[in-house]
Amino acid sequence: MQGLVLDQDNASGINIKEVSLPDLKPQEVKVKVIAAALNHRDEWCRQGKYPNIKDGIILGSDGAGVVEAVGESVDKAWLGKEVIINAANFWGDDQSVQSADFQILGMPTNGTMAEYVHVNVSRLCDKPQHLTFEEAAALPLAGLTAYRAVLYHGQLKPGRQLLVTGFGGGVAQFAAQFGVAAGADVYVNSSSEEKLSKAKALGAIAGFNYKDENWVQSALDQTGGFDLVVDSAMGDTFPLLIKVLKPGGKLVFYGATLGNPPMMDARRVFWNQLTIQGTTMGSDQDFAEMVAFVESHQITPLVDSIFSFSDARTAFDRMAEGKQTGKIVLKI
Repeated sequence: MQGLVLDQDNASGINIKEVSLPDLKPQEVKVKVIAAALNHRDEWCRQGKYPNIKDGIILGSDGAGVVEAVGESVDKAWLGKEVIINAANFWGDDQSVQSADFQILGMPTNGTMAEYVHVNVSRLCDKPQHLTFEEAAALPLAGLTAYRAVLYHGQLKPGRQLLVTGFGGGVAQFAAQFGVAAGADVYVNSSSEEKLSKAKALGAIAGFNYKDENWVQSALDQTGGFDLVVDSAMGDTFPLLIKVLKPGGKLVFYGATLGNPPMMDARRVFWNQLTIQGTTMGSDQDFAEMVAFVESHQITPLVDSIFSFSDARTAFDRMAEGKQTGKIVLKI
């Protein structure tokens, strides 16, 4: 079969080549992949910036397809089912935090950017019927991360005010849509006016351009502050996010693409009784609840673009440019 593998000897860092999968284990299923979506971790692997990477591994964490074969211990009722794949492996029994064995599909184990993938049957979930395969492939990793940030850690309630930073990325677009569906007053920020307009079309009340040095004051003037901020950048934006939180507010962050914060206004944090919460991916419980939430509210992932499998390098280049609004999808 054809698979897209990490190849650091190749100038592009990736290569589509003939690969084979090992024999199907008793608890595994073989999924014919119809569509797979890119995540930043795929691009970081390509750039050699992700830990414990290994050439020859099939990349890709997100995927949707059809079950074509099942292991000897798997119920044959799965055969022919349209499914999405939960990329979070070995979370463990503690809902509050992942286990030491936690892994994400697609590195260090073979992922979804291939004609077929073998996964444990516990990683499968019925594809939401209102979604195409391309839309469904965009959901798992980013949707799970956003759900845990907004609804598990954030405990977002109707009427609360939510700020989602960096709107345009996969997790951010789900965080905004989940916030709208939960009945919150949703705001976003971005450096792109086009992305801000797209957020408002999805239900956000307003957006702030973070290149405007007065965006924090504008946000405070308009909202009085936020109950919840969901962020992935941190770095030198952290002090600004602390400023826009209401007393008793919470900052939930799922990444630190700008690095560690240069400082923390500890007095503001303790006096206003703020909470700073880290999060990553989510448990099996979070995944099941996320899919049910998406089905209940008929949420459709925002797909930026769809590329053919043979044009995967162009898809990765678009991810590297950071200009996408929503998810980039490969049609396998």
